[in-house]
Formats: sequence, C-alpha cells, structure tokens
Amino acid sequence: MTRMGEGADQPAPHPEVILASASRARAQMLHAAGVAVTIEPARIDELAIKQSLQAEKASPTDIATLLAELKAVRISERRPDAFVIGSDQVLECNGVLFDKPPDLDHARAQLQALRGRPHRLIAAVCVAQGGVPVWRHVQHADLHMRRFSDLFLDHYITQESELVLASVGAYRVEGLGAQLFERIDGDWFTILGMPLLPLLAYLRERAILPA
Repeated sequence: MTRMGEGADQPAPHPEVILASASRARAQMLHAAGVAVTIEPARIDELAIKQSLQAEKASPTDIATLLAELKAVRISERRPDAFVIGSDQVLECNGVLFDKPPDLDHARAQLQALRGRPHRLIAAVCVAQGGVPVWRHVQHADLHMRRFSDLFLDHYITQESELVLASVGAYRVEGLGAQLFERIDGDWFTILGMPLLPLLAYLRERAILPA
C-alpha cells in the first residue's frame, strides 16, 4: 500500500552536490546563493601539476581548466551519483604565474612584484558526474594594482596577517585588499575564485536548482 505523498507522482530526490575544494570563499559563495553543498576537498598535488603543465607550455586558461577538472573527477570517481564541482584560479602577470604565498615574506614579495602593474585572474569551474566531466566554464578578470607605498604595504600585511595566504594574489578584494587597486575589470565572482553565475545557470538546467 502506498502512503499519502508517496508514489509515482512524487518528484525524484535531487542528486547531492559536492564542492571538491577546501576554499572557504567558494563554499560561502555557493551557500549564499542558496546551493546546498557538501564540502569534500580533492587531494591533488596542484603545484606539481602546474609545473608539469607550464613545462609543456600550457596556457594559464588550460592550466586553470585542467586543475578544476582534476578536482571534480577525483571526487566524482568515489561519488558517482553526485554532482561534483571543481574549481581553480590562476593569476598571470607578464607571462608569470603566481601561486598562493607560503608565508608573509613571500606574500610581501609577491605584492611588490604586482605593484603598479595589471594582472589577470583566470577562474575555471567544472562539474563531473560518474567520474566524467559533464560541464566546464572559464572566465577572466583584469585587475590594475596601484603604486602603493612600502608604508601602506607594511600596514596591509600587519592588518591582514595570515589572511593574505589564502588567495593566489595575496589579497582579498572584499576586505582591506580593495585598497591595493586603482581599477578592476571583470566579474566579481570570478575575482573571488569561481564563475558562479554560469554554474548556477547550469544547475538550473539540470533541475538541481529551481528555474
């Protein structure tokens, strides 16, 4: 006997959505947009993969896209029924790629290298299901860092402290890092680390989110 509310007319449950990343910014982005996600970081050697791809002359866009895909596929192979989101961001300035600084001294040196110059953030996102990529998207934003003084740089590093180590650019534009810039051209979510709006559109297409 079928209970009230059960049966063929009952909508099938949505697949679980998993974020294959330890990024707090990406998780907050999705939660704020109303996407219920499980956090399950993919353990890949990003630095070694980047170095290998750079040796093969891969473009920054290709590097970001492949890293996003590897993260999504790694978790999707273990969780084949879920929609797994992988994302990655690359910073390129004058042909040089920058990584997250390991300590405050490296963060200072990185900001000195970027000071007074434009650079590009490339953010890629991939969705995998059944261990296979089913959707990808990549966007970029151009940021123009002002010629701030060493005195301001000291103040910035002191105020932000370990927070500067969490981003590839050693800054958070949503905080004090906004004062490092004179102009920003591009999608806000891409700057934060993931092209959110195209991802939301895809999730609506797949009926994971209401249309």
